[in-house]
Amino acid sequence: MKPHIIITGGAQGIGKITTIELLKQDYCISVFDEDIEALNEMRAEINSEQCSIYHVNVADEKNVTNAISESVKTFGSLYGLINNAGISINKPITELTLNEWQKVIGTNLTGAFLCSKYALPYLEKSKGCVINLASTRAFQSEPNTEAYSASKGGIFAFTHALAMSAAPNVRVNCISPGWIDVSGVKKTSAAQQANLSKSDHEQHPAGRVGNGEDIARTILFLLDKRNDFITAQNFVIDGGMTRKMIYV
Repeated sequence: MKPHIIITGGAQGIGKITTIELLKQDYCISVFDEDIEALNEMRAEINSEQCSIYHVNVADEKNVTNAISESVKTFGSLYGLINNAGISINKPITELTLNEWQKVIGTNLTGAFLCSKYALPYLEKSKGCVINLASTRAFQSEPNTEAYSASKGGIFAFTHALAMSAAPNVRVNCISPGWIDVSGVKKTSAAQQANLSKSDHEQHPAGRVGNGEDIARTILFLLDKRNDFITAQNFVIDGGMTRKMIYV
């Protein structure tokens, strides 16, 4: 049995795919998620003593402290934290309410802060690691994405700051996905597989749109103790799109 990993937002999308891939590699996983419907479906799908599932709002300090404490009691220690939980509310900034802004920042950025803060004492004991999910939208944008882009830019900066503070016992890195299609990996009421076109794939230098397994494999690489020389880094997984010059 491999070490214990906490993954936030682990019941859908990239988080769910990563949870499944980590279980295949015999890791013990604690899934934190706020969506009760998604959590109930995951409980029905995954029958493993190596997977514990918790209803957690990562922006709520008491929720986070209780869940981390319970998860460590269940598995005895903690080796990795994957801050994956994220939401977006995309609309013109003149229409975006303060509550909507705060909800996005709270889930995407404050959640990573709280989980890291309370996981760090356990991670220091195990010489573990933190992996944050940022986004290519931290570095380039489309209109009406201010809240999401700001939260992911914050994750990028939070990563290298925490890497310095947690050194040398805890490694901290982040991953910035590009277009990763997880449209069909959601709770039943929301799952609707996107019909990707030939041009969707061909516009990527890699020749295809990304999938959740692309991110999960990067996470597995960063969790591996043999890669302990890597910290404070951002890994852009986008099929080459951020390096492509586009002229209209």
